Amino acid sequence: MIAKSTRINLCITLVCVVLFSACSNQEQHNVLSDQEKSEGWALLFDGDTMNGWHVFNKGNMLSAWSADSGKLICNPHTKNVKHGDLVTDKEYENYDLRFDWKISKAGNSGLFINVQERPEFGATFATGPEYQLLDDRNVEPDYLKNLSHKAASIFGVIPDTSKTMPNSGEWNHSRIVQKDGKVTFWLNGVQTVTADFKSDEWKKAVAASSMSKYPSYAAAVKGHIALQDWTSGVAFRDIKIKEL
Repeated sequence: MIAKSTRINLCITLVCVVLFSACSNQEQHNVLSDQEKSEGWALLFDGDTMNGWHVFNKGNMLSAWSADSGKLICNPHTKNVKHGDLVTDKEYENYDLRFDWKISKAGNSGLFINVQERPEFGATFATGPEYQLLDDRNVEPDYLKNLSHKAASIFGVIPDTSKTMPNSGEWNHSRIVQKDGKVTFWLNGVQTVTADFKSDEWKKAVAASSMSKYPSYAAAVKGHIALQDWTSGVAFRDIKIKEL
């Protein structure tokens, strides 16, 4: 027969094993594994601060953006603060960018690449192609008659003709790879669009789009990454980049 003290010790050990297992299986966010660090990945959001980001053309100031519970959040309805898109302090050219995002019901936002930050440009979309962030399932159906409005399209220029749709009200995973002006978008593991910003085909697509009224749109293949402060609440996490 097992002694009472032994049984107690066994129970304590079992409880510790269960608790340790639960903690180890809990998802961690905004951290890099040792392998990712060795491969050259860097976090663009540390989960706690706004370090590495500022408001487009306004610098570091109190804004609609905040770091909250491990998420980078925009509340477009916040009052008595500056509103504007959030941009990285650094510029990037050739890279693999990955990020998770979640948007409010019927929400519409975006992530821009190759953004040029100068006073003559009043908005990030005047220079930067946009990875569209959208709650496809809940927006007005007429809005999606133009597939360049669909999530993971190059907004207004290149349609997303894939069958993939973001998960409404849940976290979605996106990826952007840019190399020598050639860019590819993914949504939840599915490739959605690809384009060569230096090609005649791309220039024709821009000329035929609503973005043609912005003469500096997509003229650069290096610039800031920007997150849009638009009409809807949006949150980001696990934003990481590897320069190529």
